[in-house]
Amino acid sequence: MKILVSNDDGWQAPGILALAEAMRRIGDVKVVAPDRNCSAASNSLTLTHPIRAKQHQSGVYSVQGTPVDCVNIALNGLLEWQPDIVVSGINSGPNLGDDVVYSGTVAAAMEGRFHGLPAIAFSLAGHSDQFDHAAEIATQVVKRYLADPLPGNWLLNVNIPDTQGGTTDGLAATRLGHRHRGQNLIVQDDPRGERIFWIGPVGESADDEDGTDFHAIVNNKVSITPIEVDMTDRERVSEVYQWLGGEAS
Repeated sequence: MKILVSNDDGWQAPGILALAEAMRRIGDVKVVAPDRNCSAASNSLTLTHPIRAKQHQSGVYSVQGTPVDCVNIALNGLLEWQPDIVVSGINSGPNLGDDVVYSGTVAAAMEGRFHGLPAIAFSLAGHSDQFDHAAEIATQVVKRYLADPLPGNWLLNVNIPDTQGGTTDGLAATRLGHRHRGQNLIVQDDPRGERIFWIGPVGESADDEDGTDFHAIVNNKVSITPIEVDMTDRERVSEVYQWLGGEAS
């Protein structure tokens, strides 16, 4: 089994080191990840300048680009090797609900899905150092997927509770919840008197009902959410049709 590992926290982040080590116990692993922290890079591609990649050791590369750059070039020429699956993470912090829109962790996995491969994004829903425990959960999920593949090429978003002692209460199939709007900007002046802005913290959960990823994490369960790449709101196509006066293309 050939496994491509990437992330958005950078190639030396503890989460990807733990994930890559765990995946090496399953199959042949290549690591291609950003050379720096690229959190919240979403699905951005670098199109205005060349991308440089540096090999640090056998099968480990850092890339001067985004998480999506990393997976894209790994699959299109950097490696003389094609993976069977793409895994991303383990992110430091949750990727729940609306977070997936911004997440570089999810975007790296999604790029694998765009290339026709099954892909899984892993996040530790906290900011502790419990990555060894999270890597054990990731190993269980990947092994289960490889032993009993889901039909077609799937993208799964997996959030792992950040629990001391490394115990969870099982796995849960979930849907994405929602957050309240993000908090206000933090506005400051730099030493030269120029106005600067910090993006504020993410909002608290707004939809955390039973069945959501938020609910699973609060109840100490591993949340596994299938992500649909097609973002069409199919239920409202007919409403837009009426809004256009009943005209079809």
